[in-house]
Amino acid sequence: MAEQRYYYGTGRRKTSVARVRVLPGAGGIIINGKPAEEVLSTPTWMAAAQAPLKAVKMLGQVSVVAKIEGGGTAGWSGALSHGIARALLSMDENLRQPLRSGGYLTRDSRAKESKKYGLKRARKAPQYTKR
Repeated sequence: MAEQRYYYGTGRRKTSVARVRVLPGAGGIIINGKPAEEVLSTPTWMAAAQAPLKAVKMLGQVSVVAKIEGGGTAGWSGALSHGIARALLSMDENLRQPLRSGGYLTRDSRAKESKKYGLKRARKAPQYTKR
C-alpha cells in the first residue's frame, strides 16, 4: 500500500481529546472506526464538528479520521472541531484567517468546576433554615 500523506491536529474540549488526521479525498468523517453520523447522533453536534470544514469550503474535499477519548458526545463534537481546524491549518497556512475569525482555533477552556465540601455541588448550598 502506498504511503498516504495526512495532516494531523489535536483538539480538546472539556475532558475530551481528539487526535485528528485530515487526508485529501472525499471520504467523510470517521470517528473511532465508525461514521460520524452514528457517533454524533444529534444534528447540532454534527454541525459543530463540520463547522471548520464549511468555513474554508472543504466539506466534500477531505477525509477526516479521528480517535477521540474521554468525556461525552458534546465534548467529542467540540474536540473534533478544534482538531479539524488545527489539522487544516497544518495543511494550508492560508486558512488561518477564516478559521481564526470563526473562532475554531481557540481552545474552549470551559470545564466542570469541582465540588466544594459543605456544598451539594460546586456552588449550590444546602437550604438555609432559620429555626
